[in-house]
Amino acid sequence: MGRTLGWDIGGAFVRAALASDGRVLKVWQIPIPIARGRGAIEQAIDSILGDAGEISRHTVTLTGEIADSFADRKAGVEQLSSALHERLGDDLFLYAGRSGWLSGTEVTGYAEDIASASWHASASLAAEAVSEALFIDMGSSSTDIAPIAEHRVRAAGYTERERLVCGELVPQGFVRTPVMAVADVVPFGGRSTPVLAVDFATMEDAQRLLGTLEETGEPPEDDSAALDATSRARLARMVGMDVADASPEAWSALAAAFAEAQLRHVQDAALLVLSRCDITKDAPIVVAGAGRPVLRRLAARLDRGVIDFADLVDCPSGLRDAVCLAAPAAAVALLGGND
Repeated sequence: MGRTLGWDIGGAFVRAALASDGRVLKVWQIPIPIARGRGAIEQAIDSILGDAGEISRHTVTLTGEIADSFADRKAGVEQLSSALHERLGDDLFLYAGRSGWLSGTEVTGYAEDIASASWHASASLAAEAVSEALFIDMGSSSTDIAPIAEHRVRAAGYTERERLVCGELVPQGFVRTPVMAVADVVPFGGRSTPVLAVDFATMEDAQRLLGTLEETGEPPEDDSAALDATSRARLARMVGMDVADASPEAWSALAAAFAEAQLRHVQDAALLVLSRCDITKDAPIVVAGAGRPVLRRLAARLDRGVIDFADLVDCPSGLRDAVCLAAPAAAVALLGGND
C-alpha cells in the first residue's frame, strides 16, 4: 500500500499527517492565517511536500472556506479546491462526509458537503474503532460533539447551522475564544462583576494562568513569567481594572471563573446531545483537539470514561499529542488510505 498524506486546511493552520499501512508516521502543523491569501497557503503546502517524500495519494478536509477572504462557503470551497488541485495533482481526493470522497474536479454541487466536514472525518475514524462513545474535539476556536453508536456517527446535524442549533457545534474554543464570549458576568472579589464587551483577552490568557496550556503536550513558552504578567493585565481590563489593583491570586481566580463558564457551555451542549439517548450511560468520551484537558474534566463531571483520540491511532508514542491536535488530518490520511 502507498503513502497517503492527509491534509486539514483551516483558517489558522495547515495540518498534515502522513500514513502508510494504517500507521501515522509524521504530523505537520503550520500556522497560516488564511486571510493572507492563497500564496501563504501554497507556501505552507510546499513546505510540507518538501519534507514528506513520495506520496501516492492526497486526502483533504477543509475548514478554511469561512474566511473573510471568500465571498461565501461555496466560493471558499471552490477556490481552495482549485488551489489544492493545482498543487497536488490528480491524486487529490476531498472528504465530503455524507457524500464520500470526491476528486479535485468534482466539487461543483458538493460545497455544502465538503465545507467544515473535518469533525465528521475524525468521528468516523473513531467509530471504526469503538462501537459506542461521545466524540468531542475541542479546538482553538470551537468544539465538535458527535455521538457514536453501533460503529456509526449518529449526528443529528451536518452543516454548521444544523449542528449549532442541536448542540453538536459549540462556539467555544480552548484558546482563541474571546473571554467576553464566554461570560458576561463573573464572580470577582466577592461580587458579580460585569465583563466588558471588548476583545482585550482570550481564553488563552485564562488557560495560561491556570497552567492548562502545559497539559496539551505543547512545549512551554519562553519567558513564561512575562507572558503570565501580560495575561493578568489583559484579564484585568475585562473587568475594568488594572493588574496592580488586585493580587496575582485574584487574577488566577478570575481565569478560573472564565474557564468554569466555558466548561459549563460545553457541558450544557453535551447534555443536550446526550438527552437524545443515542448512546448509553456507560459510553466513554473520545477526546481530541487542543482542549483535551478541558474535556477530561468534562468527562469526570459526566461520570464517563475517557479515550484519547491517539489511543485509536497506530502511531509512534512521540506523535500522540500531535495526532490529537491534528485529528482531522490523521483521520483523512487513514480513512483515505483504506478507501
